[in-house]
Amino acid sequence: MIQFIINAITSVSPVEFFLIIILKSIEVTIATLRIILISKGYRRQGTMLSFVEVLLWTFIASRVIMGIAEAPIKGIAYSIGFSIGVFLGSKIEAHIAMGRILIQTIVSKENSGPITECLREKGYAVTTIDAQGRDSQKAVLMIFAKRKGKEEIISEIQQLDESAMIITNDVTALHGGTIAAARKWLK
Repeated sequence: MIQFIINAITSVSPVEFFLIIILKSIEVTIATLRIILISKGYRRQGTMLSFVEVLLWTFIASRVIMGIAEAPIKGIAYSIGFSIGVFLGSKIEAHIAMGRILIQTIVSKENSGPITECLREKGYAVTTIDAQGRDSQKAVLMIFAKRKGKEEIISEIQQLDESAMIITNDVTALHGGTIAAARKWLK
């Protein structure tokens, strides 16, 4: 049994082992980004990534499948690369933060004016709605913005109202409205 394990581990050179991990990580990172981009409406960019993804997959998968009976360790390298790729793809997408969001914020009625004014001065599109909370009058603020920089908006709201409830949603389509000035930076 020990000899079998030693043979399985040494049946592939370290260079090939790490090459499979690296290339599979790159391929799955691209695949993860492709899926996220397409789901956010960036079809052209997702389509271009799909070509590179499938090209890499073809060569990596054939290399692993053709030699897996003699070197099962290739399957392990392939799996490690897949996991790393999913992690890297999601981290890269979070860093790029493409797309738009709708931030819905429930704040006290007293704080709604200063928060709305502050956000509008910074160029954000804000719509306010009067609301009734359990114990007091509230306001619902709806803010359309780019995903990149959403933390700045959230921080600004929290500085002005520590008890604000903040909800963020990705926006995949936006039609109409009076946010013409905002549309320039939404794209």
